Parts: sequence; structure tokens; C-alpha cells
Amino acid sequence: MTTLDDFDLQILSLLQGNGRLTNQELGALVGLSASQCSRRRLALEQAQHILGYHARLAPEALGMTMLGLIEVRLLNHTRECVERFLQVLVEVDAIIDAYQTTGDADYLLKVAVADLAGLSRLISDILARHGSVAHLKTAVVLNRLKENGSPMPAILSLCGR
Repeated sequence: MTTLDDFDLQILSLLQGNGRLTNQELGALVGLSASQCSRRRLALEQAQHILGYHARLAPEALGMTMLGLIEVRLLNHTRECVERFLQVLVEVDAIIDAYQTTGDADYLLKVAVADLAGLSRLISDILARHGSVAHLKTAVVLNRLKENGSPMPAILSLCGR
């Protein structure tokens, strides 16, 4: 599947909002039969337009009440330095999202920890001591307003919804 048509785009949009939709439900929403939706969903999965299905958990449910955003600048961009840093991304569970970026920072990390002490330990004991890191800049998340394309209850209440 190289070109996505309107049905594919509708299916992707609906699944992004609710990955638990059955092919029957999808078909009713987009105007296709369940078997056509099944074939299209499989093709979208095989083409890696759908990367997986999972439950999106609130960090608080796992005892991770503090979110932080950390900009990371590496000492240099040698293969060894980058690979050592990427290994940290794989090994440290507190790092829940990581992006390679342009600009002053090389990477932007979204981290979830239990509290301020946990954030401090992550920064000082793991990231700052890592041999490939030159500079860190951290921001604490005050409110989650929108994640994965979905407005959070905090923003909805601010908007009067």
C-alpha cells in the first residue's frame, strides 16, 4: 500500500482515537464492510502506518506523578558518543519519549518520575554523569494539556467543556 485514500485516512484517524474499534464498528463509521476494513487495517499494519495497539496509561497510575522535559546536548557527534547515549535511552525506563532535534539541543526527552527527588536523581546520577552528555536543560511539566492528539481533562475544563 503506497497511497492512502480517504477510507485509509478515516480508518487511521478513528483508530488513533480508539484503537479498540472492531472491524465491524470501523466499517459502520467509514461506510465499508467489516471484511473490507479488516483487509485495509491489515494492509495499514503491514505498511507500518499502524505501529501497534496499546493502552495509554496516566503516569500517575504507575506512581510517576512528575513529568519533565529535558534538552540534551552531546559532547560530540562521533558514532561512539551517539551510540552510548542511545543506549541510555533504551535502558532508562523513566525516559518515556525521546526525539532527536534541530537547534541548540540534540535530543528532547520526556521523562516520568515519582517526584522531584526522582527527577534530580535522573538528571544528576544518570544523565549528567554520562560521558557523552555536555549540557542539560530541564523543565518541569506543570499541566498536561494535550497528548497524542487528544485534549486532556485539564484543558477541556479551562475551555468550559
